[in-house]
Amino acid sequence: MPKDISELQAENIRVIFFDIDDTLSSEGKIRPEAYAAMWKLKEAGKVIVPITGRPAGWCDHIARMWPVEAIVGENGAFYFMMKEGRMQKYYTADKSRRGEFKQGLEKIRAEVLSEVPSAGISSDQDYREFELAIDFCEDVPRLSDADIEKVEEIFKRHGATTKISSIHINGWFGDYNKLTTAKIFAKNELGIDVEKENSLFTFCGDSPNDEPMFDFFDLSVGVANVMDFANRIKSMPKFITKSKSGKGFAELADKIISAGCSG
Repeated sequence: MPKDISELQAENIRVIFFDIDDTLSSEGKIRPEAYAAMWKLKEAGKVIVPITGRPAGWCDHIARMWPVEAIVGENGAFYFMMKEGRMQKYYTADKSRRGEFKQGLEKIRAEVLSEVPSAGISSDQDYREFELAIDFCEDVPRLSDADIEKVEEIFKRHGATTKISSIHINGWFGDYNKLTTAKIFAKNELGIDVEKENSLFTFCGDSPNDEPMFDFFDLSVGVANVMDFANRIKSMPKFITKSKSGKGFAELADKIISAGCSG
């Protein structure tokens, strides 16, 4: 079981990686306390980077408009960041490979809609460059566990990687995930070897697609609603907030900032 966040030794944390849906957001909205928490962390000199399954179109906006250093999107397919007022984009695959991926995902899409008719394609699918996202509760009635497992099986039948967030079943081709691209970002843009400097980082999340991050980071944190997925996550976060979703994220931010002030 995760330890209470009160036990988190946050004095050395410099970089905060975090999920968006149901970690920063609460019931689909980013509440004032959560958005303010990002600004507080930035103003305290911390590096804040969302690590999300959301699409490239969203990530372009977030990198430009939010108080973040960068954003890792589509479960690790890329990261976007602003440098000297210009957008910089790092991709895990070139355009030709992305074209091949899309052809394969179109086949999966057709099979999912045929075999699991209650499933929906995510409303943000048109803005994705690497993934197919199947909606299981955001804009459709919640799918049964059996239907969710069926969708996963269809992805795997085609050799795709699949991860479950709090709202979508995401599938893609390629050897990457949230963690691999977070490490690349840290090395390329911060000059930090995450393998050697684990204690400089935390990750905050809530769902099964955050599991690689929970497992790797010694100071990983789950917002309280991560317990909703306890039966699906083998490597739980090391610590847990008292509050759910955005309030939990704000709780973590306050912990980090107060530790820096007292350190």
